Amino acid sequence: MKTVRCLIVLVALGMTSCAPVVQSVGPIIRAPEFTGETLVMGDGAVLPVRHWSPKGAPKAVVIGLHGYNDYSNAFAGPAKFWATRGIVTYAHDQRGFGAAPERGIWAGAPGLVGDAVEMARLARRKHPGIPLYFVGVSMGGAVAMLAMTQKFAGKSPADGAVLVAPAVWGRRHMNVFQRSALWFFSHTVPWFPLTGQGLNIKPSDNIPMLRALGRDPLVLKQSRVDSVHGLVDLMDLAFAAAPKLTSPTLALYGEKDEIVPAGPSFEVLKLMARRKATRVAVYAGGYHMLLRGLKARTVLGDIVAWIENTASPLPSKADLAWVETR
Repeated sequence: MKTVRCLIVLVALGMTSCAPVVQSVGPIIRAPEFTGETLVMGDGAVLPVRHWSPKGAPKAVVIGLHGYNDYSNAFAGPAKFWATRGIVTYAHDQRGFGAAPERGIWAGAPGLVGDAVEMARLARRKHPGIPLYFVGVSMGGAVAMLAMTQKFAGKSPADGAVLVAPAVWGRRHMNVFQRSALWFFSHTVPWFPLTGQGLNIKPSDNIPMLRALGRDPLVLKQSRVDSVHGLVDLMDLAFAAAPKLTSPTLALYGEKDEIVPAGPSFEVLKLMARRKATRVAVYAGGYHMLLRGLKARTVLGDIVAWIENTASPLPSKADLAWVETR
């Protein structure tokens, strides 16, 4: 009996010696380079880049940051719309997603944020003197929030940011059982796959688009539990960064969002809305995937209008509704 107990203890100790796997961003070995089709980082990592350009000279630049388990193609529809309004969009597959290195392995907040900042820097070099904005969706919104807190010569890497349903549901908003389970499984079986099956969550009202995502081999259909652990780390950091954002910010949220809960989202939105530089809009009938829903043109049009004049009310009046109800 003692032998059995000893074996159990040894197995338990062996399991708890595991740790979440995080991609290692290597040392700087070269100057970062943007080729138009790829973003080659200083450590040699090659990130695929998609871009959509308007006819003629662009009047603004958007750096698209996709959501969790998605990739740069998430901006195909929105970017085509923005191109008709004179905006050029660049979107890269963030590390661990799409066709980027180490697919499915979490890259860590510093790596994701560093890549976003470098993409913005190189895009500015390509389009000098033109306003540049991050548009971050869900996880990408959290990355954008952290990127905007980075300062270079006293300036943020972009002129402003659009945060679409930013991922801010961190440990602060989890109960003790959720926090404990996440830590335990990510430190014992970090490879364990998680899926959204059985959760009955509706991310969008655009069913054909959702079916296309299900057929897309570059969209991850499951996540390692240690990757989810890393995502929560990122959301914790984004929540803490919210009061530090000083550049013009447009924060968007759908009332029917079932992915990022309204509680933590509204808590962050209220924090950011205290600053005059932040505009908040909540869309009645909007789901988590606001940029690809059936009424996406309304949201996309609001983003264009805000980029053209960050001080003017949005055409949809979704920002006025927020002010009236808060």
